[in-house]
Amino acid sequence: MTINYQFPYYPYNQFPPQNGCNQFGAMAMNYPNQQAFRGFENSYIENILRLNLGKTATIYMNFENSQWGSKIFKGELVGAGRDHILIKDNQTNVTYLLLRIYLSYVSFDEDIEYEYPFA
Repeated sequence: MTINYQFPYYPYNQFPPQNGCNQFGAMAMNYPNQQAFRGFENSYIENILRLNLGKTATIYMNFENSQWGSKIFKGELVGAGRDHILIKDNQTNVTYLLLRIYLSYVSFDEDIEYEYPFA
């Protein structure tokens, strides 16, 4: 069995085939084992962070082989994407765009939301 790790997965039936072809002109293939795209998955870090927007987070980053080494950012979690985290330091009023490739871990000063309201 081949596992397709591409994200997001758009099911073929989202684009109605014409004359047996998909939107790219290739023959439409039906893959019954693949599930339709779901906007959120519990296993994705960015979705867990999105559930906790507005909470105070401490983000530990490791910039290996650089002049910065390891750094800690603390502030209000403003946003999270597939490859980045936005955090606002309320003391200095600075917003940081942090690349997740350097992320070591995240801690929160309070309980976090982990259960999806629609799961």
